[in-house]
Amino acid sequence: MKLVELLQGLTQNASLITFLVAMAPIVELRAAIPIGISLGLGPWQALLLSVCGNLIPAPFIILFIRKIFHWMRLHMPKLGNLVARMEQKAESHRKLVERWKFWGLLLLVAIPLPGTGAWTGALVAAFMDMRLKHALPAIVTGVIVAGFLVLGITVGFADLLA
Repeated sequence: MKLVELLQGLTQNASLITFLVAMAPIVELRAAIPIGISLGLGPWQALLLSVCGNLIPAPFIILFIRKIFHWMRLHMPKLGNLVARMEQKAESHRKLVERWKFWGLLLLVAIPLPGTGAWTGALVAAFMDMRLKHALPAIVTGVIVAGFLVLGITVGFADLLA
């Protein structure tokens, strides 16, 4: 993975690499947990670092992404298609969150598949004008659930309980 190679060129600190990978969009903790373990971290340390790293961008996305997108459209028109795709992605998940509110947002974040996660959940919350105090608890809980699922898939659920 090129991101890990880039980070390893900057630091050999497995904890920092795991934390930074978890902050990255698309890969988030789905990649950070197995990467952390492969770099020698214990499963619980990889989980904790990944959850914390994955949560850092969420409040900033909720609070500022609409202003950032507006600025990008004005000053970087070539990125207009990217902004439009991200807005469409948020809109495609809107019905789930409108219908199930807290539980819909939690589920959207908790499913460890591409196109879900904290970044997507925060994006949806921002475009639904959800207040941070309502969106963040669902996102935090969803990230924790996703973390346990990814950790269980990575090391085996039976090994977690042993």
